[in-house]
Amino acid sequence: MMNGRGKSDRPVVATKPANKAGAPVAEWVERRGLAKGKTPRQNTNRALDRALVRSALGRIRQAAVKDKGQRFTSLMHHIYNLSTLREAYYELKRDAAPGVDGETWRQYGENLESNLQNLSARLRRGAYRAKPVRRVFIAKDDGRPRPLGVTALEDKIGQRATVEVLNPIYETDFLGFSYGYRPGKGQHNALDALYTGLLTRKVNWVLDGDISSFFDGLDHDWLVKFIEHRIADQRVVRLIRKWLNAGVLEEGRWTCSDEGTPQGSSASPLLANIYLHYVFDLWVQQWRKTKAKGDVIVVRWADDFVVAFQHQSDAERFHKELAERFAKFKLKLHPEKTRVIEFGYYAANNRKRRGQGKPETFNFLGFTHICGKKRSNGMFTVLRRTMSKRKRAKLKQIKTELRKRMHQQVTEVGKWLRAVVAGHNRYYGVPSNLHSLASFRFHVARHWYRTLRRRSQKTRLKWERMRRLIDHWLPPATLHHPYPLRRLGVIT
Repeated sequence: MMNGRGKSDRPVVATKPANKAGAPVAEWVERRGLAKGKTPRQNTNRALDRALVRSALGRIRQAAVKDKGQRFTSLMHHIYNLSTLREAYYELKRDAAPGVDGETWRQYGENLESNLQNLSARLRRGAYRAKPVRRVFIAKDDGRPRPLGVTALEDKIGQRATVEVLNPIYETDFLGFSYGYRPGKGQHNALDALYTGLLTRKVNWVLDGDISSFFDGLDHDWLVKFIEHRIADQRVVRLIRKWLNAGVLEEGRWTCSDEGTPQGSSASPLLANIYLHYVFDLWVQQWRKTKAKGDVIVVRWADDFVVAFQHQSDAERFHKELAERFAKFKLKLHPEKTRVIEFGYYAANNRKRRGQGKPETFNFLGFTHICGKKRSNGMFTVLRRTMSKRKRAKLKQIKTELRKRMHQQVTEVGKWLRAVVAGHNRYYGVPSNLHSLASFRFHVARHWYRTLRRRSQKTRLKWERMRRLIDHWLPPATLHHPYPLRRLGVIT
């Protein structure tokens, strides 16, 4: 379209001139209009933003590695940086439940840049206020309710950005046997480390530990002291205090406490690891160097940990001193879930000689660990089975959901069950657990068969057709993980 002076109203962009087009001092550049349908405003380059954020975090990590005792005095500008906040927003779950503000991920993204600029300005001048956490309850495996906190969306963005900035510092401090909620480490890394330690080190006794109501009993004052060992930027410390003191909104009533961090928020895993790093990890590392008489292995996933010992005296002494250590920091070992058991290479023969039956088992990260023997040579090995409690709870959920989906199309239910069984196989598909996987698939198929037969009282589904549905939709039991010694050999 031409204006009154014979020039186009369409926005124009610069085009690079041909090579050898003249002196580089004042090159003439031809200008042309944008292609039809293109907007004149350029979108933000997320790849470039991500590179800038990673570069800044890399410099923080280098400083943390160079000096383990350094206290960082200027971090807040990395948190309220627009690129950091934008990356934090895109890393959130799209379909997560809204917090007390009722705002969803998509609603916030409709005016993303203006919202992030507003959030950045409030963080920069200290006007940001954390909103209370909406508390919901889910059922545990034992039937008791587990409290979870649903954080407001802007709080999630701020927490995620803070975690991204603090992670490079604390990842250089955290010890190798701490696996929970750390970048690049998963539950199977912890399981492999435990399996390898039980097979390759001289261990005969296991302390299976669990902290009672850890996320609810975490002391705020101690946590802030631990954070200040590394973080001297008081603006960051005040920001974390705002989230800790925001309180909980439950059934319209607001409560505040000087203990606990909401389980489910973006910052809780890092704060929990910081707390246990100073309370448990560093103390255990020193204890096994100075007080242990034999081998000691440690594996921790958040508040769930396993410590194995060569000597019974070490195990009993450690158990007693650990309880005293936790009491100093307002923590308590779970009386029912924490115990010392005989477990290892000689456990079966020793207990048989004393007439005590088979060695006891212990649970860790969804698996029951059992003293067993290899079929090939009869040597000691650790068998890992799906925890019966976990399997029963999952099958109960599937049965309930199948009742709700009773009158949906078979293809829709089949696709859902395929995803459920495949996900179960991917996590629990470890060597020596194939029978449990097949049992899980069988019970899922049985619940599905009973549900389909109840859809009509006139015509009953024949087993021959049901078998075809099972073979088509339910993945067979498959191992997805190699033997830990083989996988660790490849990694190291």
